[in-house]
Amino acid sequence: MTALLPPPRLLIDGLTMVESGRWHEGRLWFAHWGSGEVLAVDLEGRREVVGPGRAGMGWSIAWLPDGRLLVSGEELTRVEPDGSAVRHSSQGGNELVVHPAGHVYVNGADFDFLGGGAPEPGWIRLVSPDGTARDVAGDIDFPNGMVITPDGSTLVIAESFAGRLSAFDIDPDGSLSGRRTWAEGLGPDGICIDSAGGIWCQTAEGLNEGEPAGAVVRVLDGGEITHRVETELPCFACALGGPEGRHLFLLCNEFEGIEQLEAVLTRRSARIYVTEIPA
Repeated sequence: MTALLPPPRLLIDGLTMVESGRWHEGRLWFAHWGSGEVLAVDLEGRREVVGPGRAGMGWSIAWLPDGRLLVSGEELTRVEPDGSAVRHSSQGGNELVVHPAGHVYVNGADFDFLGGGAPEPGWIRLVSPDGTARDVAGDIDFPNGMVITPDGSTLVIAESFAGRLSAFDIDPDGSLSGRRTWAEGLGPDGICIDSAGGIWCQTAEGLNEGEPAGAVVRVLDGGEITHRVETELPCFACALGGPEGRHLFLLCNEFEGIEQLEAVLTRRSARIYVTEIPA
């Protein structure tokens, strides 16, 4: 039986578009699309600009093992201790995740989504410390959020156009193998994983009358859904953090199609909600 979580409370609003939420150093950090900045917010809703972002859409954040911030996009950059941003690799992309061993994974697709280009299969690339990159997976049906399981053995990616989470074994050299389906029948975008290995991701709801605008579920390997929370706006990403990792952050945006993107950004209607999950 699926447990319904309490309605989330509003943490912060008045934002352009929010994605790529990550709990880091006691705050939620996230990509503030349309504003060219990385923001952080604490559990009381106090916000701060904490790093440079990208001017447009489609970028993410993560950290190297030494604590330096990485920002994806047309190229992969890192933020040095003095606050300067330098190129880490010419290979950029959409979503971004870093393995504890230092393997940096970025994903993307070689078509212009915002420009209305015809969809093409996407990829996952492994970026080495010297900035060189190689493809480690392909034929991804619009790659989006990625997570690594707590034991470091598996990478899971959201294939948004397929409504599927796909898993790969992580080899010692960072290569990916053993591709399989983790769960399907979803609407995954930005995802997160808890300490017990449950993945929180978006459902395929929100398009039909009577459905919530957004919903996020916790899904186990194999597709079993254990928990669910609903949101007033479509949820584009989620993150876990706070004391004992029991706060679930829901990054929500209005979306009226690509042609209305600028109007939505101008309204600054994006919000972040938070709710507590059971121990």
